[in-house]
Amino acid sequence: MEHTHKLVGDERRSALLTWLRESNQPLTGGDLAEKAGVSRQVIVQDMSLLKAKKEPIIATSQGYLLIDQHNQTHKCQRIVACKHSPEQTQQELECIVDQGVTVGNVIVEHPVYGELKALIMVSDRHDVKQFINKINSTHAPYLSELTDGVHLHTLEAENEDKLEAAYLALKNNGFTIE
Repeated sequence: MEHTHKLVGDERRSALLTWLRESNQPLTGGDLAEKAGVSRQVIVQDMSLLKAKKEPIIATSQGYLLIDQHNQTHKCQRIVACKHSPEQTQQELECIVDQGVTVGNVIVEHPVYGELKALIMVSDRHDVKQFINKINSTHAPYLSELTDGVHLHTLEAENEDKLEAAYLALKNNGFTIE
């Protein structure tokens, strides 16, 4: 990705929105920084400014996404309560995505901060592998480690049948809390 000149201020933020709009996949801070001719930290600050201006940007484990609120298809959602060890995370996520279901986030209840929520946005085994690799390469702990493995996931699918299949796969593998 080459840039012709360093983009500044509003011009750069406008370009970021355009690039996000035109992309059908998440864009990393590093990729956006290279395109704009600035540091990754500048991109992080720009994203904060854009979010503060109510731009529908989300940061996922794969990069930044712009949510098209006018063009979203109606998806079914379900929140499931799970518990497992960190070593079982990949198996848990694969149980879900193998049913054609997206894992939108992970939520834990922290004793001081209350509800902590992180976007995951994994939809297939490739996404799961990338997520696990990122956790391993950064040595970052899973949020569920704060709560002895207890956590919630928001699941999304085209229909209730897929959500039910994912729930049953989790239950059959001993990952659900009843």
